Amino acid sequence: MKLNVQGREAYAYTGGKPFDAALPCVVFIHGALNDHSVWTLLARWFANHGFGVLAVDLPGHMRSAGPALTDIESMADWTLALLGAAGVKQAALAGHSMGSLIALEAAARAPERVTRLVMLGTAYPMAVPKALLELSVAAPLKAIDRVVTFSFSTLAAKPSYPGPGVWLRGAARQLMRLVLRHQDDPTLFHNDFAACDRYTGGMNAAALVRCPVQLVLAREDQMTPTRATREIASALNAAVHTVPGGHFLMQECPDGVLDAMRAALA
Repeated sequence: MKLNVQGREAYAYTGGKPFDAALPCVVFIHGALNDHSVWTLLARWFANHGFGVLAVDLPGHMRSAGPALTDIESMADWTLALLGAAGVKQAALAGHSMGSLIALEAAARAPERVTRLVMLGTAYPMAVPKALLELSVAAPLKAIDRVVTFSFSTLAAKPSYPGPGVWLRGAARQLMRLVLRHQDDPTLFHNDFAACDRYTGGMNAAALVRCPVQLVLAREDQMTPTRATREIASALNAAVHTVPGGHFLMQECPDGVLDAMRAALA
C-alpha cells in the first residue's frame, strides 16, 4: 500500500489483505537497517484476524522515499502523519529496537491516538558502543556482520521463520545489505544507529503515555539486554513478557512473539 506522507511516497505492507481503516489498526515499525518484511508473520496473522495492518518502511528504507530521517522524534511525527494519510484515527503501535523508541515517542506525542504500545527488543537508553558507531561509517558491511553475530542467541537457530530451511543469520545479513544497497546510501546504518544513541526523551515520553504497554524481550539479547529495560518498564507500568532467543526475536522465536503480541492486543 502506497501513501503520501509529508509530501513523499511511503509504503506499508498490509498483511496480504486490503487495508480497511474502519478495523482496529496495528502499526508495525521496524528497527535499524530493516524494512517491513521483518513483520511478515505477525502482519499476516493480524490481517487475517480482524485487524487493519500497516507494517511500514520508514523513510529512506526500501520502498519509502528518502531521505532517511535523522532522529527518533521526527520518525515519530512521520508515523503519526502516516496514520492520518491512511485515514486512521487510533491505532496500536508495535516497534522493534529503534522502532520501539519511535513507537514510544509517537504514543507520547499523541496519547489520544494510540490504543496499545508494544515495545519489542527494546532498551532505554539505547546506547550504541562507540566502536560500532565508528564501524558503521568506516565499514558498514562489517558493522552488519557484527550486529547479526550479536543478534542471535545460537549459531544454529531453529529454521522456523519465515519457513523451514531458512538460514536465519544469513537472511538477516542479506536483508540489511539489501536495504543498504537499495537506498545507495552508505551512511544509512550509521544514521539509524546514531538516532538510537542520541535519543534522550524516553523517560519524559513515558510520563505522557496513557495506553497499556507491553515489553516483549528476549532472554539472551546482547544488543538490548533485559537489564536495560527496568527503569523504562517501571515508568511505563508495563507488562513484561520474555521469550527465548536474541535481539532478532521475531525471527528466532516467532511463535512466542506472536503469542505475546496476541495477548498484548487482545
